[in-house]
Amino acid sequence: MQTGEDRLSVMNNYDWLNIIIKLILCPVAIAFFIWASCAIWFQAPFGTLMRIAIIGLWLGVLVWYLWGERQPAPWPRRAIFLCLCLAILGWWATIKPSLNRIWAAEVAYTVTGTIDGDMVTLNNIRDFEWINETEYKIRWKSETYDLNTITSTDAFLSYWTGPAIAHTLVSFGFADGRHIVFSAEIRKEHHEEFSTIGGFFRKFELAMIAAEESDIIFTRTNIRGEQVYRYPIDIEQETAKTLFLNYVENANRLAEEPEFYNTLLTNCTTVIFEMARLMDPGIMFDYRILLSGYAPYYLYDHELISTADTAEHTIAKAHINELAKGDAKDYSRRIRQPVTLEQLDKMPEPSFKTISPALP
Repeated sequence: MQTGEDRLSVMNNYDWLNIIIKLILCPVAIAFFIWASCAIWFQAPFGTLMRIAIIGLWLGVLVWYLWGERQPAPWPRRAIFLCLCLAILGWWATIKPSLNRIWAAEVAYTVTGTIDGDMVTLNNIRDFEWINETEYKIRWKSETYDLNTITSTDAFLSYWTGPAIAHTLVSFGFADGRHIVFSAEIRKEHHEEFSTIGGFFRKFELAMIAAEESDIIFTRTNIRGEQVYRYPIDIEQETAKTLFLNYVENANRLAEEPEFYNTLLTNCTTVIFEMARLMDPGIMFDYRILLSGYAPYYLYDHELISTADTAEHTIAKAHINELAKGDAKDYSRRIRQPVTLEQLDKMPEPSFKTISPALP
């Protein structure tokens, strides 16, 4: 027979279980509310006022649910809140990437390639002549490259907001003096602006762009005023050919199967890891792949770039903004001029400290 002490113990255990459930559910509900509010803001097909109204209503639902957690029997509210969450997730699952939108001019086309042995023909290479951020002369072209004549591979890192995040581009140089840059870019519609947060919420598709350095690098150094660093990558020609073909295969896939850009997971940064894996398949993933601004230290640690000097000097000498000054003519040659430490001392500092020591 159960004693009063036993019943009290069971009640105490029930109360503790209830408290633990509440401590788990309440933060989860708040986190889901924040995520869902962002999803509604970036994806709901309504005007600004309507989206604000929907998020306000959703906030009211959250408050109603949290207040119910103070009651002795909150399960009905929990069930209703769960159903609303499932409805939002169901709506989210209906949002699919597309190849058919009214795209911004610079991403109106994406590169595709035809592979014939070691000969690769790229279509839709961008070769814009940039006057300012909104004025440019549009040029798209096709070129054929012999992969046996690859002479260099360069990683460009472009910083626009701070030291932790950089856009990564890879350029291949050929014996005939040509360079072609591959870049995984957001594919904006004609009326859109880039949003880092929006990149987490299916705001943009992912596009593979191939372009001349005098277009895609020039616009970053000379038009947008981003801080750009060039790192010659120390890899064998066969590895460079494999990397080039990987880009072409990904470009062809994206031209047929649209994919959403993701600020953290599906963007330009994983190419650094792919390069390292081509060199050493057993290499481990590193936080500096996600925090791409610190990728130069990753490259240095794995000897993908020159280690003849200290990491700090190697990075400092990679800064090309001063070399890039001038027009787009002869741009590729200018940015490859060697920089001595004496010359570096005379150069102005970047507008912010773009590179910080690697985190412990």
